[in-house]
Amino acid sequence: MKRNFSRPDRVAQQILKEVALILQREIKDPRLGMITVADVEVSRDLGHAKVFVSSFEQDADKQKEVVAALKESEPYVRSLLAKVMRMRSVPEIHFHLDTSLIDGIRMSNLVDQALAKDKALANQHGTTSDVDEDDEQGNNQ
Repeated sequence: MKRNFSRPDRVAQQILKEVALILQREIKDPRLGMITVADVEVSRDLGHAKVFVSSFEQDADKQKEVVAALKESEPYVRSLLAKVMRMRSVPEIHFHLDTSLIDGIRMSNLVDQALAKDKALANQHGTTSDVDEDDEQGNNQ
């Protein structure tokens, strides 16, 4: 029977879970703040693991501080990971900042602003926009 997940995928899942616990319980660096482990990619030879973390810091300087703090803690995280995982060789950990959450919030705000501008322009001209008409028709059905 064919396996659903390859070994690197299973190792990545385990590393994600363990690194999240390590960052939550063991790392006491005040520069980190509120971070979450978004994803882990493990190379096919299990030698390297890219750990993608997301931070709620929107300032670019603070994001750089978060990445610097994580880079400094890579060896310590790997040593703690080696104690928990039952592997002959634990992959080298490389932290990367995942900005998709912040990018998504920014895009959502841009869409909201564009819709507000369209609605304001429609109100100025005394017409209703197609979006408002579609909403009213959808609510009546």
